[in-house]
Amino acid sequence: MTNVYLTRLDSPIGRIELVGDDDALTGVTIERDGALPHDGEPERSNAVLDDARSQLLEYFAGARTDFDVPVRLSGTAFQQAVWAELERLQWGEAISYGALATAVGKPGSARAIGGAVGANPVPIIVGCHRVLASDGRITGYSGGDGIPTKLWLLGHERIGFAA
Repeated sequence: MTNVYLTRLDSPIGRIELVGDDDALTGVTIERDGALPHDGEPERSNAVLDDARSQLLEYFAGARTDFDVPVRLSGTAFQQAVWAELERLQWGEAISYGALATAVGKPGSARAIGGAVGANPVPIIVGCHRVLASDGRITGYSGGDGIPTKLWLLGHERIGFAA
């Protein structure tokens, strides 16, 4: 049986919950409407989550621009391909849904790409906030409070976008 670990941290975009197993980070959730999925459960951390927590705090403080925490992303082959492309993006880089579709060999599937981006289990660590519409507009964000959360993350990384 795999052990499940849980820890939380405060951030400029709200409380964040980290979930993992013995070897990897498996989930990052940004609070929505003041709540996290496992609010009723006590924290039970491990070395992986302690490291992820430290790296996220450094990111929010402006002292870290990339992450090297082991992650385990569970999803379909299509989602895995999209998330692998997101992992290639560096601090301050953005990509459009259309370019992401082309990168995974599915040109014209921007809507399906949006679904895969929104299903990313480890936002921030795998930078799904870095995906914009082809004209540079922000079209949505499933983490935290949605677009205001994405606006904060884009501003933090100095990623320009269209109004």
